Amino acid sequence: MYTMQSWTCIFLIICSMQSVCHCCDWIRHHYGHLSAEYLSLLDQMGGDITKQDAPVFFPTSLYRHIDDAEFEDKVRFLKETIYQITKLFDGNMKSVTWDKKNLDDFLNILERQLENLNSCVSPAMKPERRLKRYFKKLNKKVLRKMNYSAQAWELIRKETKRHLQRLDILAAQMY
Repeated sequence: MYTMQSWTCIFLIICSMQSVCHCCDWIRHHYGHLSAEYLSLLDQMGGDITKQDAPVFFPTSLYRHIDDAEFEDKVRFLKETIYQITKLFDGNMKSVTWDKKNLDDFLNILERQLENLNSCVSPAMKPERRLKRYFKKLNKKVLRKMNYSAQAWELIRKETKRHLQRLDILAAQMY
């Protein structure tokens, strides 16, 4: 015979499984579409992507590590990376010469992607510290050090594109 506490646990487990299933379906059917949209807008909002390298190394090892992680950790990584990108774009953008409508559309779609990923991740799950540190360095060594110049923003656009493309690969491997 089940107690009220047992039924509560069973209910929470079923809800959690439904949430993961909903998340699987959403990533499978919608993530790639939104991703293609914001990658296209990222290309369209400015000229050619700069060939200059950012003074912060791309965190390839983090992506290699997350490739072997559990589904929930991958979703958390997707969410955290997109969150960190949105934080970068929340800075002083006065010197940016990008197409305003494409920039706004890009940011709105990123926010939509973030909202959907947030619904898949438990708030109790801690973000990846190394990822957070990487984006903090990117902000400090590119945006702030280069005084939020147009050149700094072009480097951020290039790094953002690299991350979003890598997240696409990660999401595709999840199903």
